[in-house]
Amino acid sequence: MAVNQPRNPLHGITLEVMVTSLVEHYGWAGLGERIPVRCFTLDPSINSSLKFLRNTPWARDKVESLYLFMLREIRRG
Repeated sequence: MAVNQPRNPLHGITLEVMVTSLVEHYGWAGLGERIPVRCFTLDPSINSSLKFLRNTPWARDKVESLYLFMLREIRRG
């Protein structure tokens, strides 16, 4: 059963879409500066990042927060 979540900006957004959007906006170097984890700074790739983020809740929370910040930044600009 699908639940409608009109006020949840992350509803329907996959982790892969978030990481890809963040990399397009900030680049790997910028993403690594904002969230200092090895999967963003040392030989970064989408697949290695997704594997790490799926197993590390605190890092996923940081990615989700940065994604929401990026969306607000884009809307303001």
